[in-house]
Amino acid sequence: MIRSRSTRIAAGILSLALVAAACGGDDAADAPAEEPAEEPAEEPAEEPAEEPAEEPAEEPAEEPAAEVAMADVCPSPIVIQTDWFPEAEHGALYNLIGAGYTVDTGMGTVRGPLTLDGVDYGVEIEVRSGGPFLGQGSTVATTVYADDSITMGYANTEGQIFAYETAPMYSVVAPLEINPQMIMWDPETYPEIETLADLGEAGVTINVFGGGVFAPYFVGAGIWSEDQVDPSYNGSPARFISEGGAIAQQGFASAEPYDYLNTFSDWGKEVRFQTLHDAGFEVYAATLAVRPDRLEELRPCLELFVPVVQQSVVSYAAAPTTANEVIVDAVTQFDSFWVQSMEITEWSVGQQLDLGLIGNGPDSTVGNMEADRIQGIIDAFAAAGLEVPEGLTPEDLFTNEFIDESIGF
Repeated sequence: MIRSRSTRIAAGILSLALVAAACGGDDAADAPAEEPAEEPAEEPAEEPAEEPAEEPAEEPAEEPAAEVAMADVCPSPIVIQTDWFPEAEHGALYNLIGAGYTVDTGMGTVRGPLTLDGVDYGVEIEVRSGGPFLGQGSTVATTVYADDSITMGYANTEGQIFAYETAPMYSVVAPLEINPQMIMWDPETYPEIETLADLGEAGVTINVFGGGVFAPYFVGAGIWSEDQVDPSYNGSPARFISEGGAIAQQGFASAEPYDYLNTFSDWGKEVRFQTLHDAGFEVYAATLAVRPDRLEELRPCLELFVPVVQQSVVSYAAAPTTANEVIVDAVTQFDSFWVQSMEITEWSVGQQLDLGLIGNGPDSTVGNMEADRIQGIIDAFAAAGLEVPEGLTPEDLFTNEFIDESIGF
């Protein structure tokens, strides 16, 4: 999109240059004699005058067409269902919400004009919070299938695999390159522990949310034993702190290390961690995905919207302040158990960059996905004894069709 607009502008400039050159040639042609001057005078005057006169006239009409085109082919608002409250990991989405946005505290939504780097795209965008706003027993995928007003929702590779036969989701862009999920432990209690495999060998209790896939994967792969996994984690720091770091605990590498050092005064020191990705669980997390049965309907919109999301990842990393203000304001208005300070939001952006949670893949493009990486997860799940739909391929779960390969860090 950006590249094609630049090409059109360059074409207009080139046309104007040709007009100037043609006009300069007329004076030189008049000097020698009347007869030779008549023929050249007519051709250069008519030929260049017609083509350049039309192209510059069309360029102003085409240049705003990116805005008009999105309004023509996209729903308004474009609705994105996330999996949790607003946070810095979702920064690329909130970076697209322009001035004059509204917050619905009952629905957990933030809605405003779709704006990026000073360009208003002529439609609105609505970002919906997940977590308790999804309703008990609901997932992002089931919510997307129950509500046709949702354009796309968050998806992760493991969820896509195991829900493929009931609620398939098809990823079109990955704002996060690496899953931020981690397991953390106290380095003072376990100074010899460096990896999740070390936790398994030491038999340390690992407190995780119930119903997740990564714990059964690590158990099936022989990295952890089943009896050391405790699926009673509820998101509170109370148990980890009260037990003095005797257990390991699930968390986000882009959040908890800051909180345990700076926010939870009863702890007030660093934790050590390893991301699930670095331990071999290389899923994509928080991709934007559509229902496969709506792909053709949304295709014209996705062609314009996906590159905007890619650019927003880069723009947010470079200048996160405005989006962070939206995130903190929304969480404050929701006035729920989830809190989000400006300090941790700012820290998280730097942490995401430092750990490569946001960034390019192995190439120079942001937001694209690798088939080999997804195939590796499918194979690893099967090898660990997890039930994978028969014949499932990476192409059933994602596409890079809408990715602009020129956009990256």
